[in-house]
Amino acid sequence: MKQVLIIDEAPLLREYLKSKLSEQGIAVTVAINGLDGISKTRTVMPDLIILDYHLTRISTLEVLKEIKQNPNTAKIPIIITAQKMDQKKIIELVSYNVKKVFTKPVKIDALLETISEMLDVPIDIDNTPSIVEAHVNDDVLFIEIAEGLNREKLELLRYKISELIALYEIRVPKVILLLSNMKLSYADMPNLEKLFEVILSASRAPQRYIRVLTNDEFTRRFIEGRKDLANIEVSKDLFSALEGLLSEFTGEYELGEKKIELAGERVLQAEAGPEGEAVHLKFQTEKKRALTSIEESRDFLQGLKIAVVDDDPIIQQLIKTTFEKGGAMVYAYSDGQEFMEALKKETFDLIFLDLLMPRIDGFGVLQRLKSADLGIPVIVLSAVSQRNTVIKAFQAGSKSYLIKPLKPLDIITKTLEILRPGV
Repeated sequence: MKQVLIIDEAPLLREYLKSKLSEQGIAVTVAINGLDGISKTRTVMPDLIILDYHLTRISTLEVLKEIKQNPNTAKIPIIITAQKMDQKKIIELVSYNVKKVFTKPVKIDALLETISEMLDVPIDIDNTPSIVEAHVNDDVLFIEIAEGLNREKLELLRYKISELIALYEIRVPKVILLLSNMKLSYADMPNLEKLFEVILSASRAPQRYIRVLTNDEFTRRFIEGRKDLANIEVSKDLFSALEGLLSEFTGEYELGEKKIELAGERVLQAEAGPEGEAVHLKFQTEKKRALTSIEESRDFLQGLKIAVVDDDPIIQQLIKTTFEKGGAMVYAYSDGQEFMEALKKETFDLIFLDLLMPRIDGFGVLQRLKSADLGIPVIVLSAVSQRNTVIKAFQAGSKSYLIKPLKPLDIITKTLEILRPGV
């Protein structure tokens, strides 16, 4: 039996690979940090090592040096996963028997094909075209699926949901599932069943807090015909879905901290979910440890180019200070027109965007970014909290939303959600 060692501190990719490869008859050992990885390399003697480049307790280069110096492990092929890596660093890794570098978010099919080739073991992969995204705004988990249902991505979604709930410490999840550009049939029923099993088990959301937006008639009939999905509502549009989810708590999209606490306590008392699931506790512990300070995110932030487009100099300085502590480069622009001019010469990994600005406002910037198809993730910043404004920002292309006033840790948390490996 082939042996694979995965050394990765972040659970999403690590846990998915462990599940997937084990199903294929491949023995998998997991190491949660570099020191653990060095120890297990010596005892397990794997046929392949999958190593994350961003380790904290001991650097990846130190791990690679230890593996190379040991004649029993020096010839083990290594796959590296990394958030961002320049050509010089990639060349440096060749001497450590690194055979392939995958940048995050990793394309799962390509990674599994490489693992299959290196181990000379066939691995079944679902190649159904599918776009899957998941993100959080104000304790609402948005899951967007387009084109089709891919079983690999649905399984990844399981871990992504758990990661987001732990990251934001959401006690009572509310879920909006958006299905677009899909026409399903009876042949898709097993995948539909898997989709709802993943959402219900990973989120632990009560069914009455789940809304589905779809124009697909088969999906609508599927939900309505299942007794085990009887309390999931199919909504006609995003506004109706948000209104239904949030009206029980408050008439505004933004909830004060005290209102969130009281509403959460009331719901938990009415319908308490199961406690003590190991996977949820583990994810939450890991995230809390990783986010105890901005400095601890330095490896992740190093070298990122970030734009903040806001006419408030205090917000500009707050975001600059937050990210520059972690080694990122921040460029500030006071209005949309100034930013769009800069965009002709500069490229960015992430944009923080205010909605209300002189000359070109935030909605104008979103429209131009969408037309140019640049693919740069945008986090909208605004003191405006009404639902229709949030919906308008989503429709214009924003995937995430932060309400002012901002806190440095919230900014970093949202950045990790957007830029860390996704589904």
